[in-house]
Amino acid sequence: MPYTPGTDLGGMQAALGGIRFNAVDTIGVAWRLKAEDGLLGWDSSEVRAEVTEREADHGAWASPVYLSERPITLAGTVEAPDKTTLDDALERLRAAVSLTDTTLTVYESVPKQATVRRSGKPLLSYITDRVATWSVMVTAPDPRRYDVTLQSGTTMLPSTTGGLILPISLPLTIASTTVAGQINATNTGTFPTRPLLTITGPVTAPQILAQQPDGTVRFLNYSQDLAVGDQLVIDTDAHTVTLNGNVGRRRFLTVPTGWPEIPAGGTVSLQFRSSAYNPTATLTATWRSAWI
Repeated sequence: MPYTPGTDLGGMQAALGGIRFNAVDTIGVAWRLKAEDGLLGWDSSEVRAEVTEREADHGAWASPVYLSERPITLAGTVEAPDKTTLDDALERLRAAVSLTDTTLTVYESVPKQATVRRSGKPLLSYITDRVATWSVMVTAPDPRRYDVTLQSGTTMLPSTTGGLILPISLPLTIASTTVAGQINATNTGTFPTRPLLTITGPVTAPQILAQQPDGTVRFLNYSQDLAVGDQLVIDTDAHTVTLNGNVGRRRFLTVPTGWPEIPAGGTVSLQFRSSAYNPTATLTATWRSAWI
């Protein structure tokens, strides 16, 4: 039967690359996910943990528990107006299951996404000259499911301008203007998330303080100066520090109290500091809320 482009076919919608499942695409191809087992692995990743039995005692010693990578299998059917269009649809599916980073989005009540790569052979089988079944396997190295909305904030170094104390008794007030030099980063998800921090110079030996909800503070101290136009990117998840897009500078960053992260359902205050004030220096933070 012919389908109208843009039709919602019901069920949970997902998108891999440029293909949206449980929907009809712009050329009338109907992509369906199986009602059962059509999206395996999205519910949770495996865990890495060890348990060592206690000697001469009951029970065992438990190691820290970490999430593993997240393998995901998508499966369903595809129906096209004719064989040529079906062949083209399957070629597009092969291309969407990329060997490089690709975004998988699942349209739950709060849409979430993961960055995936192909991790298995696509299984494609013709049923008729217009209908085929398909199954693809991808893996997300980062097991978190992220909000599709990227949050961000930018601040300058803290400063206070204006304001005078005059030796007169008149009710005269000259207000001052204060720039706090901080970004409040909130994670509405159920699992800690890690921000990407970008410092733009000129700035002298910049420092970032991340005040956690419990009041503790984590410090990032960069020992070098940034010139006009320099950009230093600190990836708090990958633990990398890059200057101007291609120069590694991790050795100049000290992390005395641990890398900052934004806890589940919490807000972290990211504070920008330097020993010398410059009005054009900025700190930009970007992050996504995360779910387990």
